[in-house]
Amino acid sequence: MKFEELGWKLHGLHYAGMAWGDPDKPPVLALHGWLDNAASFQRVAETLAETCYVVAPDLSGHGKSDWRSPDATYHIYDDLPQLNALVAAMGWETFSLIGHSRGAAISAMYAATFPEQVGALVLLDGAIPMPLDETEFAAQMRRFIDEKKRLQDRKLRVYPDRAAAVTAREEQGLERAAAELIASRNLYACEGGYRWQTDPRLRGASAIKLTWNHLEAVLGALSMPALLLVAEQGMIGKNQHHLDKVAQIIPDVTLETFPGSHHFHMEAAAPDLSRRINTFISRESSQHV
Repeated sequence: MKFEELGWKLHGLHYAGMAWGDPDKPPVLALHGWLDNAASFQRVAETLAETCYVVAPDLSGHGKSDWRSPDATYHIYDDLPQLNALVAAMGWETFSLIGHSRGAAISAMYAATFPEQVGALVLLDGAIPMPLDETEFAAQMRRFIDEKKRLQDRKLRVYPDRAAAVTAREEQGLERAAAELIASRNLYACEGGYRWQTDPRLRGASAIKLTWNHLEAVLGALSMPALLLVAEQGMIGKNQHHLDKVAQIIPDVTLETFPGSHHFHMEAAAPDLSRRINTFISRESSQHV
């Protein structure tokens, strides 16, 4: 299925995105993970588009979207104002929200902040960032400042050809086909070869990390039905205690496990994941018509 290229001017920055399906169908906003981009949802979106209108933006510093200014940061809560502006630009009153990994944490925070907008929430191998005790505040701030200084003027690596750049992404845990999808929106030709255009500052530490009390408040505020899909060889399931606490706090959550790695929505499990998400969203949409 073909997609439509979208673009928005939000808070002085250009945001790019992809859309699948009929704009008159129930809207779905899909938020990708760390160092990924909108194309990571292509396999899932092609199935969802049979019944939904799926919009996946490249979050700031990723894909074809602008980098933030040198003084700005990439904390997960920094995305919330731009996403709120994007929803307003789309003219949506309510929508379903899907997030993967870092995008899942952003989705949970957005849904907790604007519960009246989100009819259904789908979290893919993620939910919230790992908490940090408040006693670690000074050490965390030091890490943030040191890493910001180191990454601010970091030169992007140049790969001799496209294949070498894709292989480097593949070696970070992606299947080749998935790495190719990410490359389709994140790789550009430059003098001497190819570069990934992700902002290096995304690799830096956050200035302030949320405590467990903060995160518990976020999860407890998720008043909409939620579907938490966990990858068998993924990330969130590595800490069973953390996963159990997350599932216990979200008021109305269904937790299910699917085969695959952290990027299972780009792997063999994608068709089954898509059908499960479609069933969940369709059911919740029909109840709110």
